[in-house]
Amino acid sequence: MKKQALFIHSAGPQGKGEGSTGLLEYLQKELGDDLEWIAPQMPNPENPAYAEWQEQLRKEIGLLDDGAILVGHSIGGSALLKFLSEEELGKKFTALFTVAAPYWGINDDWKKEDFTLAENFTSRNSLLPKLVMYHSAGDPVVPFSHVERYAKELPSADIRKLEGGDHLFLDGLPELVEEIRNQ
Repeated sequence: MKKQALFIHSAGPQGKGEGSTGLLEYLQKELGDDLEWIAPQMPNPENPAYAEWQEQLRKEIGLLDDGAILVGHSIGGSALLKFLSEEELGKKFTALFTVAAPYWGINDDWKKEDFTLAENFTSRNSLLPKLVMYHSAGDPVVPFSHVERYAKELPSADIRKLEGGDHLFLDGLPELVEEIRNQ
């Protein structure tokens, strides 16, 4: 039986060539023989509400086997971090990989109260799986300062600074593929 990988997409349109579809297709192409990819369409991606995403995450994560890999792109990464820091799951995961995840509440431009982490979210850090955070130095959508804030709050997180200014990774992310293969 293949190990499972749950992919949670970004906000915004998710049609062909939009949002997280390029990154997901790349991961599926590169790792499809090794992993069973589960990539649900999250509710209302053009105006996400955490309560709806939380409910969908409960369903999806409830179906996963122990040892699954979690991957979240942009708001998908911050949603997974929030979910894992608040929920009692009774499951063990191999790793959580985030790509270009925003840190909600970092400043006035990034206010989305329902996706903001609780002040004590780091107290549940030990419940998080291995955490690896990928972020482009020149990300034009989510500034690099967001992952720097995560690094400050979550010192056990492995931060992978990527050169360039990519956010969507439509052409893939070979570094992520290699790291997932090594799990």
